[in-house]
Amino acid sequence: MSHSTNSELVQRSIKADYKMFIGGRWVTSLSGRSSPSINPATGAVLTNIPMANKEDVDAAVKSARKALAVWGQTSPQERQQALLAIASRLEARAEEFAILETLDNGKPVRETRQIDVPLAIDHFRYFAGVIRSHSDEAVQLDNNTLSLVLNEPVGVVGQIIPWNFPLLMAAWKLAPALAAGNTVVIKPSEMTSITLLTLGEILNDVLPPGVVNIVTGQGAEAGQALLDHPDVDKLAFTGSTAVGYRVAKAAAEKLIPATLELGGKSANIVFPDANLEKALEGAALSILLNQGEVCEAGARLFVHHSIFEKFIGALKERFEQIRVGDPLDPQTQMGSQVSEQQMARILWYVDLASQEGLNVLTGGKRLTGGALGRGSFIAPTIITDVSNDMSVAQEEIFGPVLVVMPFEDEADVIALANESDYGLAGAVWTQDINRALRVARAIKTGRMWVNTYHELPAHAPFGGYKKSGIGRETHKMMLESYTEKKNIIISLNESTYGLF
Repeated sequence: MSHSTNSELVQRSIKADYKMFIGGRWVTSLSGRSSPSINPATGAVLTNIPMANKEDVDAAVKSARKALAVWGQTSPQERQQALLAIASRLEARAEEFAILETLDNGKPVRETRQIDVPLAIDHFRYFAGVIRSHSDEAVQLDNNTLSLVLNEPVGVVGQIIPWNFPLLMAAWKLAPALAAGNTVVIKPSEMTSITLLTLGEILNDVLPPGVVNIVTGQGAEAGQALLDHPDVDKLAFTGSTAVGYRVAKAAAEKLIPATLELGGKSANIVFPDANLEKALEGAALSILLNQGEVCEAGARLFVHHSIFEKFIGALKERFEQIRVGDPLDPQTQMGSQVSEQQMARILWYVDLASQEGLNVLTGGKRLTGGALGRGSFIAPTIITDVSNDMSVAQEEIFGPVLVVMPFEDEADVIALANESDYGLAGAVWTQDINRALRVARAIKTGRMWVNTYHELPAHAPFGGYKKSGIGRETHKMMLESYTEKKNIIISLNESTYGLF
């Protein structure tokens, strides 16, 4: 595999052992345990990550609670300047973060350069902007009564982020929480902790000690300890729906709020009047971006029966031309799955489809040629002859596996799209704007794209219906989820009540 000079420099700069970030200090786990972080494209050990236990999490929460007394009293202007400083320092190290994310996750560097890092930067800047407009409110209820509504931070927030977009999900979580004056204990996936720990260097330079604390380790131990901690005031989680239930239960037992961004099985719908070349590209993009390890991936492709054979034939050719390979090569279009375990899970679903008599039109195999044999690479996969009630059409596979089904008309495809436990995203491809809006409104999902896919800009709310989550991220409304509302009623009437 070829590597650029920048890539080599970044790889050499990776620490042999990383530490957690608690109270403004870099610390080892109290148990002394660590776990290797693997480059999924090569199978090589990148570094070692500390495995936090209950006591480590407790130290982080105590640190956040102590810091809240100061950070919670800062002005919006002060918090704005801090977020802008984080964004600028991240931007100055953009190439380093892009390469680190590629090494740790397996995604192509062209994606980390164009998507992960720029969007992370933009989210810090966006929330730096909107916090100044998140104003308190004074309302005169009547001639003698004034109502003040004050925004106050929720307190100490426990955040858990997934392995598919480690840096970007950290930005999604941290930016609004910090903007609203909260302090944070955040846990990344044990498989992809490097970029968040590296971001900790920037946070350490900008923020007071304890405002953000980073604990690493297994979800079953460190993550559960964070969910169960009695001094956490709010939980925020991005990940699978199965784990989302555990987060919701933990929050319910303590009567604290939780925001959940969970799984999906999104419908991608192509009508015969669509710009077919763009729709073909969109169908590939919807499932192959980030190796299909995307919660809002267009994993169910519905194509109108009148163009079905033509469209699927052209899509098969496109899938077979996808450049799967070295994630550090700027020409690579699809990299490695995040781990051997995830690759095995994806291939299990492909095997299940074959056992059920479905047609694996292309792909469905591990790629082992040359250097690819050292990593967790899968060929882009299309499965046809699928019924919408089958496991491969209903369950989140989280890989480059597209199931394709024909539909008859608008009413038919709306019904098919809505036959899902999920409701995170989806798309419709048509030149008819009225049809586009009818379909987009009729499908029970948090986001619908029209003639595009995977656009995730700040200032556009992202979140799901049904089992895809609770709450909306990437929009100023998220500040409401990170604040408490204090109401103060002031009487201007100097006369007595005359009641007692």
